[in-house]
Amino acid sequence: MSLWQPRNACFWVYLFGVFYGIWQLVGMLNQSIRLYAPALAVSALVFACYAVLFWWFTTRIDRYSRQPLVLVVAGFLWGGFAATWAIALSGNSALLDLYGKVFGQTFQQDFGAGLTAPIFEEFGKAAGVLLLMFIAPRVVRTAYDGFILGAFCGLGFEIIEDISYGLNAGAEQFGSDQLSTALHVVALRLLTGFTSHILYSAIAGAGVVYLVGTVAQRRRIGLGAGLVLTAMVLHGLWDANGGLSGGNGIVVIALMIVEIIISFAVVIAVFHLTVKPERAAMRAVMTPEADSGVITTEELDALAGGWKQRRAYRRAAHGRANRRTRHHRLEAAHDLADQLAASRGADSDQVLFARTELLRLQPTTLSSNGT
Repeated sequence: MSLWQPRNACFWVYLFGVFYGIWQLVGMLNQSIRLYAPALAVSALVFACYAVLFWWFTTRIDRYSRQPLVLVVAGFLWGGFAATWAIALSGNSALLDLYGKVFGQTFQQDFGAGLTAPIFEEFGKAAGVLLLMFIAPRVVRTAYDGFILGAFCGLGFEIIEDISYGLNAGAEQFGSDQLSTALHVVALRLLTGFTSHILYSAIAGAGVVYLVGTVAQRRRIGLGAGLVLTAMVLHGLWDANGGLSGGNGIVVIALMIVEIIISFAVVIAVFHLTVKPERAAMRAVMTPEADSGVITTEELDALAGGWKQRRAYRRAAHGRANRRTRHHRLEAAHDLADQLAASRGADSDQVLFARTELLRLQPTTLSSNGT
């Protein structure tokens, strides 16, 4: 797919959101970067490494309908700049002020974030998935695609927001101990970030696709709305822990542990729900290749299965060399599936090359019994 689509209104909305967010962020940095550059540098370095780790993890779970690089980068940029600075910053500030005026400062401090952030932040990130659905309708086709893109939007939001928190921490104590205060905030964000925006927006991203529907994904309004609402509720509870606990530190920790467990249970359930059609499609595409002997039945089960099936397939080989070869064969079989989908089953040059690679990677032992 090509991101450059000047005749598509969604493309211009996307560009406006991202560049307006960048303009807002630059305006903020311009006021403080000269004073708190060390805090900004250490925060950016640490969270860049954090981003690389989660980027690798997210791409690893995207094994069935791999998204083009330009699309996942677009999702990351939307979450990092548009959802954060163009939508959430203005919306959160305005609603928090209203809460303070209507319900008082105590209510605002205890529950303001929990009743504000889920609205603008989750809708802001979900808006990125919605725009990309109409920018790349031939690529974003299933709820699983929305799940993956939502995760990348959440990753962008998480990283840029955390860097800004590290920068703001540098201003404490009049900037006299920037590195220490910034690293303290960075450590706290690293400990809790893995259950935050990435997780919530993955759930909401799948919900958006269910809400809208595509040619390949039947519209399920109730399920879609339920997933988006679930992401908002999880986010709201997390941000309202201070008010819910009454300021008791032990209760805060207990609430956090319970919420982390529930959040992981929900996101795993959504993953298994959305990935089923992808695994069925993989089996349908690659069954003729198994029938013709390009791949084995064991490899077909590993391709269309989960991590347990892939691990069992690799461990069934004798010796490290054969296990490594099996790993490469699975990757090559994924490439063949991608090329078959792109060519709609035709024997294109890319498909023929992928089949040749599978033959080249033929292991000396294909099964555990040595045959």
